[in-house]
Amino acid sequence: MNTNTAPSTALPTAAGRVCAPASPTASHPANHARPVPGAPSGLAEFRRGLRAGLPVMLGFLPFALVLGAQAAQKGLSLLEVPLMTGLNFAGGSEFTAVRLWSSPPHVLLIVAMSALVNSRHLLMSAALAHLPTRRALAALFFMCDESWALGLADARQQPGGRLSLGHYLGVSAGLYATWVSGTALGAALGPVIGDVQRYGFDMAFTAVFLVLLRGLWPGWRRSLPWMGSLVVAALASRLLPGVWYVAAGALTGVGLAAWMARGAADAAGDGAGEAPVAGDAR
Repeated sequence: MNTNTAPSTALPTAAGRVCAPASPTASHPANHARPVPGAPSGLAEFRRGLRAGLPVMLGFLPFALVLGAQAAQKGLSLLEVPLMTGLNFAGGSEFTAVRLWSSPPHVLLIVAMSALVNSRHLLMSAALAHLPTRRALAALFFMCDESWALGLADARQQPGGRLSLGHYLGVSAGLYATWVSGTALGAALGPVIGDVQRYGFDMAFTAVFLVLLRGLWPGWRRSLPWMGSLVVAALASRLLPGVWYVAAGALTGVGLAAWMARGAADAAGDGAGEAPVAGDAR
């Protein structure tokens, strides 16, 4: 008989029974990353995001036509317009680039102004901080104001408050396809129908943002950063050249939000400090 058997690692319980040791892989992080039963699949979330983005896609079309027509009037070809809007998926900076476009173009000025207009993405990208780096970088390419707002509004309704990547990508895919095809259509129709702004298409830009703001409205008490940003941006647009009002409004909003968050944290700390200690005999 072999007497060189390994010693048993079974553990006695309080009732005298012997239980087997836990598997060395039972507590491995990978075993806790399994999908939760009943959780929606990535494809279902993608479809849900695609459906959620349908109203905004319709709102995208009018000012996509405006941008495409304006770009064509500045001399961009039918191929160059969708290339610009597809490689730089950010309408605000594209309108800025077209407005500054000349022959020959002032490339450094256009790049600087585009970077300034898109600086708000530094704050918006925090919504993707919980994702792995590779997925976050891919998702950032499709981030625009509308996809961010719809994704954030949906995240507030989900357990844990985290953005659903599948839903976000569904929203983004629909918006991206609509924007690129809409600007290409505007470039094709612009020379035929002339100035499309006379039809009021540019009003769709404001209408879409009002709808998005309504979905993210936090209430009057918590809207101080919004209001401060709006007032400062409006004043800066009158007093400063170029698009510096974007940075001024963004910095004001961030500063007010940080000030409010610090005040709330201080109030919570004071309240915790005044709470009676458990077991206090006073």
